[in-house]
Amino acid sequence: MNPFSRRIRLNLYSLLPFVFLATILSVQVIPLDALSAIDSGLESQVESYIKGLRAKGLIRGDERTAWLVYDITSESKLVSINEDLSLQAASMVKPFLALAFFHQVEAGNIIYGPESRKHMESMIQKSSNTATNWIMRQIGGPATTEALLKKNYPWLTRHLTLVEYIPDNGRTYLNKSAAGDYGRFLVQLWRHQLPHSEEILRVMNLPGPDRLYTEARRVPQGTKVFNKTGSTAMCCGDMGILVAKGTDGHTYPYILVGIIESGHRNNSYGPWISKRADVIREVSNIVYLGMKQRHPL
Repeated sequence: MNPFSRRIRLNLYSLLPFVFLATILSVQVIPLDALSAIDSGLESQVESYIKGLRAKGLIRGDERTAWLVYDITSESKLVSINEDLSLQAASMVKPFLALAFFHQVEAGNIIYGPESRKHMESMIQKSSNTATNWIMRQIGGPATTEALLKKNYPWLTRHLTLVEYIPDNGRTYLNKSAAGDYGRFLVQLWRHQLPHSEEILRVMNLPGPDRLYTEARRVPQGTKVFNKTGSTAMCCGDMGILVAKGTDGHTYPYILVGIIESGHRNNSYGPWISKRADVIREVSNIVYLGMKQRHPL
């Protein structure tokens, strides 16, 4: 090789880092929260339904609601209503506790064995507050758990506030989060981008209560659901992933988060929580029909 050719070759090699950098910068990464609600038809249907209930007095003026729908297949946000509104978390905070716990497992600070597995399943499947407090104690308590999550997963916990263990009577009103936080968490969970995602999905798929599939008459039998409900005398919610079966043999997962928060504690807990759960189920019906227009379901 003559000296001139060698110089040209060396100059080309010296340019490679700049070419690589330019390639990286040309890739546009669109985070979940940057996506607008592109399916205005579906969002307006949900909004119209809620406004109709308010007009009839079926949702009171002191009640706030938040809704988020995200189509995982097309990576599209379909509904975004008050997704950044900080609301009571109730038991919907428990998957975040699972994330903090498994973060510590991956770091080698906690062992995930038979006892912790039993508590994890009880916390998510049966919503056991005793198991929840056990999990939090292993991490170091509410404040330590919040600090761990905000340090390592700040994009998932923008509105998360963890200030209390779950009281014996279940009246937990101080822990808070937002529909957008749940949505971002569920997207990364489904993509297996969180510690022990497969195990968290497994326990969220165990048979248990939900307001997204069970008694939602439009959602077909056989639809898989990975969820966590939240229930107090001031909060009724559910956050989860539904996996719809397509007529083409494929599956079409989507995220639905629905939260209804009362401005005061309801003395008639049973009737209030039951009626608000039915509101979430009807929104789930509306969302499934909207998904049916987007995919061969």
